[in-house]
Amino acid sequence: MPQDTERKDDSQTDPSNDMHLADNNDDDTNDTDEQNNNNIEDSQHQKDEQQDSETKATENLKDEDFPEQISDEDKETIKKVASDDNLSQAKSYASILVEQVIHAKETFDRSLGSLFTSAFTAGLEIGISFFIILAAFSLLSGVMPNQYAMVLSSLLYPIGFIIVVIGQSLLFTEQTSLLSLPVLNKIEPLHKLLRLWGIVITGNIVGGCIFAALMIGLGLNMHLFSVSDIDAYAAHVLGFKWWVIFGSAVLAGWMMGVAAWLVTSARDTISRIVLVTLITGSIGFLGLHHSIVGNIEVFAALMYGTTVSILGYLLFLAVVLAGNTVGGVVFVAVLKNRTFLFEVERVKQEARNDRKNRLARMGIRRR
Repeated sequence: MPQDTERKDDSQTDPSNDMHLADNNDDDTNDTDEQNNNNIEDSQHQKDEQQDSETKATENLKDEDFPEQISDEDKETIKKVASDDNLSQAKSYASILVEQVIHAKETFDRSLGSLFTSAFTAGLEIGISFFIILAAFSLLSGVMPNQYAMVLSSLLYPIGFIIVVIGQSLLFTEQTSLLSLPVLNKIEPLHKLLRLWGIVITGNIVGGCIFAALMIGLGLNMHLFSVSDIDAYAAHVLGFKWWVIFGSAVLAGWMMGVAAWLVTSARDTISRIVLVTLITGSIGFLGLHHSIVGNIEVFAALMYGTTVSILGYLLFLAVVLAGNTVGGVVFVAVLKNRTFLFEVERVKQEARNDRKNRLARMGIRRR
């Protein structure tokens, strides 16, 4: 009987316990739902803030953002064509260019130490591409002909560029067209552009040479690749006449300028990574000459290989730098800036026609 009583008591108390547990489960479920809703709201808020920051550069243009020689009419026209308030559509052509001009102007205003440090960092970071490419080439060349091994390993070319571009370090070929825009629009003088280019180039080259001296030597001692692999890549880069290297560098500079333009047009980081990968991967696949990566490739052969002389290295560097500069400035900055100016003139003409039409209607009403 006592056992029966205990069983009865247990059975009588079970419903209340179940109800209590159910209430606790409901409370936990409500807390979880509330937390999920808060997380969604926070995520949406962060997304909205990111979109607001991306349009702030072109939506909040002020008169002081323009050089003094620009007329009030031109200022209002540029503000109009650069407006970018529809986040559901791609950025307008004018808003991309104005945003690039603003970013370039900020670069002009940075201190020399900040510029050199950022450029030096980019020179180091871009070397990661060559380090991985060499290791891949060494591995693949043992199972397939060198020509195919070189092409396949070159598909790893974008890694260093992604690090540099997303990390916002100063890489010369990416900044060539960007930094020339304030000069083309008479916001900054030419001598400041040349000084800025000199700082960025020096930082990139010094960083790349230090990477080649330290990390390529490390890779040799780790047996990731051999001296013959380094010489093979140097021959792949240098095995052309100077005018062919120059033309290849022009095309590479053109593509890097396009990459900078497309990165500015993108509204999120994933899109920027995809764009950088496609453009720089194509440069690597085609074997085009990039001055900063090429500096590391040839300097590594100068230090550890047997086929490169100091004179050959310096001549190569001069030709490739000139080609990259022409490609970035002429085929991207000048042409796209000219297209923008035509667009500004069109909007100005439409505004004049609208004023004439309004004045004509007002004259008819007075009669």
